[in-house]
Amino acid sequence: MAFPSDLDIAQAATLAPLSEIAEQMGLLPEHLEMYGRNVAKIDLEAVGDISSRPKGKYVVVTAITPTPLGEGKTTTSVGLAQAMKHVGRRGLLALRQPSMGPTFGIKGGAAGGGYSQVVPMENLNLHLTGDFHAVTAAHNLLAAMMDNHLHQGNALGLSLKKITWRRVLDVNDRALRNMVIGMGGAEDGVVRQSGFDITAASEVMAILALANDANDLRARLGRIVVGYTEDNVAVTAEQIGCAGAMAVILRDAVKPNLMQTLENTPAIIHAGPFGNIATGNSSVIADKLGIHLCDYLITEAGFGADMGAERFFNIKCRVSGMAPDAAVLVATVRALKAHSGRFKVVAGKPLPPDMLKENPDDVRAGAANLVKQIENVKAHGVSPVVAINAFPGDFASEHAVIREIAESVGARVAVCTHFSDGGAGAVDLANAVIEACQEPSNFALLYPDDASLKEKIEKIATTIYGAAKVEYSAEANRQLAMHEANGFGVLPICVAKTHLSISGDASLKGAPTGHTLSVREVRASVGAGFVYPICGDMRTMPGLGANPAALSIDIGPDGRVVGLF
Repeated sequence: MAFPSDLDIAQAATLAPLSEIAEQMGLLPEHLEMYGRNVAKIDLEAVGDISSRPKGKYVVVTAITPTPLGEGKTTTSVGLAQAMKHVGRRGLLALRQPSMGPTFGIKGGAAGGGYSQVVPMENLNLHLTGDFHAVTAAHNLLAAMMDNHLHQGNALGLSLKKITWRRVLDVNDRALRNMVIGMGGAEDGVVRQSGFDITAASEVMAILALANDANDLRARLGRIVVGYTEDNVAVTAEQIGCAGAMAVILRDAVKPNLMQTLENTPAIIHAGPFGNIATGNSSVIADKLGIHLCDYLITEAGFGADMGAERFFNIKCRVSGMAPDAAVLVATVRALKAHSGRFKVVAGKPLPPDMLKENPDDVRAGAANLVKQIENVKAHGVSPVVAINAFPGDFASEHAVIREIAESVGARVAVCTHFSDGGAGAVDLANAVIEACQEPSNFALLYPDDASLKEKIEKIATTIYGAAKVEYSAEANRQLAMHEANGFGVLPICVAKTHLSISGDASLKGAPTGHTLSVREVRASVGAGFVYPICGDMRTMPGLGANPAALSIDIGPDGRVVGLF
C-alpha cells in the first residue's frame, strides 16, 4: 500500500480546539485573536503577562550542508516537538512561515512532512493570516513614497544610481528581476532602473523576524536605508516619512500565529526571512514568548549550520539575548553521499540509481561535511545532537557509519523515523536532546560588536567556512568604507552565499579548506541590523521551473485543496 501524501495525512488529522492548545501552554483565552477555527494571532500583551514564568530549554535545529532537495529540518523539528510529549515533556515549536513562491515552484510547501507536520498545512503554506502580504504592502509603500519623493523634487538628494530599495512580491517571477520604471509621460515618475525581489528577501521581513517588540519594530523601520546621496550619505525611511505608515500596516503581522502539529503539539509560526541574504530564522518575538510556555522550545535555522545556525547564534541571539542549550544537526545518508563528490543531485530530478545502493564507503567519503558542521556548532559553545533523518531506502550499515563518525567528535546521535512514525519515531532524539540540555551552557558569540566589518567577515570565513582568506572587489571595498563612515560598522554580518557548499563555491563538496571567499559587493540592512557581503550571484527573485508545483494545485469538487505538497 502506497504511503499517503502529506496533504492526505494533513486533511485526515483530528485537530484540537485552539483554546485547548493555548491551555497546554498556559495562555489565556484573551491572549488569542482567532483567524477562522484553526489559526489564531497571539496578542503581544501575552509576552509581558508570562515574563515572570520559568524558562524552558532552547533548542535550534540545523543541518549539514543540504542537497538541493533539502534534508528535512522542518520535519525533524516537528517530530522532535511531538516526541517531547512521548517522554513526558512539554514541547513547543517556533517556525518560519513558508513563502508562496517556493510552494508554487519546485520545493513545495514547508509544513513538515509525513506524520510530522504543522496543520492545517493548506493554511500554513497559503497566506496563513496575511503576514507576508502585510510585509509586501509595507515594503512597496516605502518604494512608492520614495519614488514620489523623487518626482516631487528629491529634496534629500538621493542619487538615482545609489538607490537600493526595490519592490517585492511573494511569487517566483524571473521577468521582474530587472526593469526600467517611470516610463511614460512627465506625471509617470522618474525614469530609473529597478526590479522586484521575493517578499521573503525584503528587509521588512528581516525586521519582523528580529524586532523585540512593536516599539522596536517601529524604530527599525525608521532606520531602513533606501539609498545614498552623491556624497554617500545614507537616506532612511524615517527621512522619507514612511516608517510610521509601514508600522501601521504591520500592526497585526507583528503578532505571532498559533497553530498545532498532527499530534496537537503547539506551534508558533512567525516571519519568514530569506535564508540566503537574511537570517533564515523565525521571529525573536515568538521565541521570547515561547521560552516561557514550555519545557523545550524547538526552533529551526535555515540551510546548513554554516548559514542558518551561524546567523541564529551571531545575529538572532545577539538581538534577543537568549542562549541556546543544544543544537540538533540533521543529517541524511543521501546528503553525505552527495558530499562524497561521486554523485550529482539536481532539484526536481530523481536521485542517481547508484546513490540508492548500500555503500557505507560513499557515506564515509562525504562525512567530512558532518564533522565540520559539528565543529561549527561547537565553535559557539553549544552541545550538538546529530539527528539521522532515516529514509526507507537507507541501510543500517550506512547509519552506523554516521553514528561512529559523529560520536568520535563528541556529538550525541539518534536515528529518527518521525516522517513515518510521528513523535514516536523521534523519542530517541528527544532523549538525546534532553541529555544535551543538562550540560552547562558555554554559548559564546563568534565576534565582538566592535570588531571591524572586515574582521567579522574574515572570522566567519576562516572559522566556519574553512577559508584561507577573503578577497574583496574594488566595489566591495568602497561599500565597506561607506558603511563604516555611516556608522554601520557595529552591525553583525550575514554572509550571502550558496547554501550548497560550506564555501562560497557550490561545486566544492564535503568540507573544503584553503579556499578563498570572494566578496563581490556589500550591502547594509540597517533596519534589520546587519551588513551582508554578497559572495557570488545571489538570486533574490526565484524563477519557476519547467514543471512548477502550481500545475498540480487546484480546488476539488468538495472545495478542498488538492495537489499541494
